[in-house]
Order: sequence, then C-alpha cells, then structure tokens
Amino acid sequence: MKLKPTSLFVLSTLLVGNAAMAQTQTAEPDYTLAYNVGVTSDYRFRGIAQSATDPALQAGVDFAHKSGFYLGAWGSNVSWIKDFGASDGSLEIDLYGGYKGEIVPGLGFDLGLITYQYPQNTLTTNANTTEVYGALSYGPATAKYSRSTGNFVGNANSSGSAYFEVAATFDLGNGFTLTPHVGRQSIPNVANDAGDYTDYALTLGKDFGNGLSATLAAVGSNADKAFYTDTNGQFLGNDTFVAGLKYSF
Repeated sequence: MKLKPTSLFVLSTLLVGNAAMAQTQTAEPDYTLAYNVGVTSDYRFRGIAQSATDPALQAGVDFAHKSGFYLGAWGSNVSWIKDFGASDGSLEIDLYGGYKGEIVPGLGFDLGLITYQYPQNTLTTNANTTEVYGALSYGPATAKYSRSTGNFVGNANSSGSAYFEVAATFDLGNGFTLTPHVGRQSIPNVANDAGDYTDYALTLGKDFGNGLSATLAAVGSNADKAFYTDTNGQFLGNDTFVAGLKYSF
C-alpha cells in the first residue's frame, strides 16, 4: 500500500512520539537515595544481643548508582559496651560502601567494606571495627564472608576475625517471605576458642506496601555462656524471638 505524504508525516510523528514515550517510561535513574527508620524488640548482631535484649531504635540511608557502586550509613542504640564495664558507648554507627553486579546472568556478587563505629566507647580495647566482605548470590540464596582488618568489637589481638554466613529468602506470596540463616563467627587468640560460635535464625517477613514492613524471627546461637555473659550476669546469645517494624522511603 502506498501512503500519501500527509499520511507518512502523521505516521512518522506517531512512531517518534511513541518511541520517545517508551524511552521516558523505561529510563533508569542514574542513582537512588533511600531512607529507613525502624524499631526492634531486641537488636541482634550475628546472634548476639547488642541492646541487652531491650528494644532499639534504628535508622539508615542508602545511595546506589546504576553502575553498581553504593554507599550507606546506619545507626542504632546499643548497651553491650557499658554492660561489659565501659563508662560510655551507647551508640553504633555503621558506614559502608561497595560494588555489586553480576558475574553471569543470575549469579550476583557484592564486594565492600564496612566500619562499625561506637563513638566515645571506653573499652580497654577500642570497640571500633572495620571489615571487608564479599558475597555471592544465586536465586534466593546468598553466601557471604566478612573479615576484620583490625581488632574485632573490643577483643584484643583479634585482627582477622571472620564471619561466614548463608541465607535464602523465599517468596511465600501475599507479601510474605521466609528467610533461614546460619552463620559462623571466629575470633582468634581467645582462650579455648571461647569466642567462636554458630548462630541461626528463621525470619518471617511481611511487606504491607507503601514502605512499611515487619519481621518476626526466631534467633539463637551456641555461643559460650561465660564469654558472652555481661557484667550484669546476662547471657547475650540465648534463643529468643525478635520482632521488628521498619518504614522505608
């Protein structure tokens, strides 16, 4: 069929307009900036209570570039530093950055560095800790290895402390997820390897939409009771349930 010049002009205009609209609708932003605030009934880090099994308020900010580079900051109140005899240290601030992408379609990687800062902490060995980490993910599963570049959370001569963890997140439908997790912490130069332990968790998550989500987790560990009991006589690696609520925007 031969089109008249007027018809050709109209058709070309529509095609160009539709193409421009499609590009506008599918254009990926160069970066994203996201914030989150939350509360948890018991702040646990690798199975160990950081807030003496009491509630904690938490907040964070994340910057991600479409190239794969990311930066972030996160904070929470803690009590474990004072509970182990220090006169000050009630805040944790985490700063992190890295690069993530795909090795092949479906196989992801994540390489980065994180520093855990405890302002004004007065432990004999400074609690501030820096780790490098690497992770691989495939489908719902992720395996991650973290290693400290210096002393680990107040333990003397503990450079090279390591944590290996495996987790998977399964979509149950209707906004529900189920995440089993197991990790192994090792801390060198601790008598009788008392700092080494395995932790485990099973977390049920619910996304309510509009940035609101909740979690309920069964957590625990086989941590050494003497080593992980604070000066108040409280064992920080016990089995328990932890509930959390978070708003992301």
